[in-house]
Amino acid sequence: MAGLTLNDVRKSFGHHAILHGVDLDVSEGEFVVLVGPSGCGKSTLLRLIAGLESVTSGSVAIGDKDVTHAAPGEREIAMVFQSYALYPHMTVARNLSFGLENTKLTRTEIDARVLEAARMLAIEPLLDRRPKQLSGGQRQRVAIGRAIVRNPKLFLFDEPLSNLDAALRVQTRGEISRLHKRLGATMIYVTHDQIEAMTMADRIVVLNAGRVEQIGTPLELFETPANRFVAGFIGSPQMNFFEGELLSCGPGGIALQVPGFGALDLPLEAADAEVGQAVTLGIRPNHFGLARDRVHDGFRVRFQVDYAESIGTETYVYGTVESCETAAVIHLPDHVAIADRSILELVVEPHRVYAFDTHSGAAFTRLKADTPIATPA
Repeated sequence: MAGLTLNDVRKSFGHHAILHGVDLDVSEGEFVVLVGPSGCGKSTLLRLIAGLESVTSGSVAIGDKDVTHAAPGEREIAMVFQSYALYPHMTVARNLSFGLENTKLTRTEIDARVLEAARMLAIEPLLDRRPKQLSGGQRQRVAIGRAIVRNPKLFLFDEPLSNLDAALRVQTRGEISRLHKRLGATMIYVTHDQIEAMTMADRIVVLNAGRVEQIGTPLELFETPANRFVAGFIGSPQMNFFEGELLSCGPGGIALQVPGFGALDLPLEAADAEVGQAVTLGIRPNHFGLARDRVHDGFRVRFQVDYAESIGTETYVYGTVESCETAAVIHLPDHVAIADRSILELVVEPHRVYAFDTHSGAAFTRLKADTPIATPA
């Protein structure tokens, strides 16, 4: 296994720039997920790592070897595609062994690798079948097994679960996570699904329009997003945003005026901010609570319900904060009976609130827990 280093990697097709200088260091044995909306450049970046596309500028190194201009076969990588890419006329065993047959390995060594990969992925009973006789999940495991037998320095996954149904996606992502731990392998995984990213990654790279917005652990991105884009992309349902104005700022926090919320004193620091500038308030759906159920104090708002969805274990409520036309969603634990068009009294604790510079999108810094909170002058 080996790590990966990307240094100012750029990619353009003609005059159209796709990647705008990506820097990334992946440690040996790390599971890193590239995530972002469609068209953000994540699959292009994976293809550059694999050598399937050439970089416009910058460098790619796998371990201590510069592979910027190396052919795919010289990079000692294995790639798992979204489409499985299995040979339909070959058995599972032959699909697994075919890529090794032109190497210096003996038949005994090849067969041993195939059997070990089949055992890891619980596909030993399928070795004599052909791909058309397999389910989608079984085909995906064969595709992963074909990567394992190569014993690569780097595993690359390009949205491998997107063709599976919801239940099978959950099962297969668990299998990939367990496989990573068992092999201690370095893995780069591309997905547009932030749930996959949050549950599988050691670190996540959030891409947007060909630029890296933030790199961090799943919890770091969830709790301390660098900007509004990351805050809105990480978390499901996504964070609610409300437009407001900065009333004052100081060492003890900031004060905002937000329609429907009134004047709010928040434990946030706004470096270089100016009174009167536009500020976006951010609140995650699960940080709203029913006032009747909350022990802790906080600021209160009235919420006009459009409709509610209960799935037994949790309830999602859709509507708007009174005097605010912005649509919002609230996540409540357990089943709660909520009538359409009703009014809810909600409470939010100040330390649960985020704020962003509306123009740049940058997040205001949260004050440390032991910082004295004073109303800004």
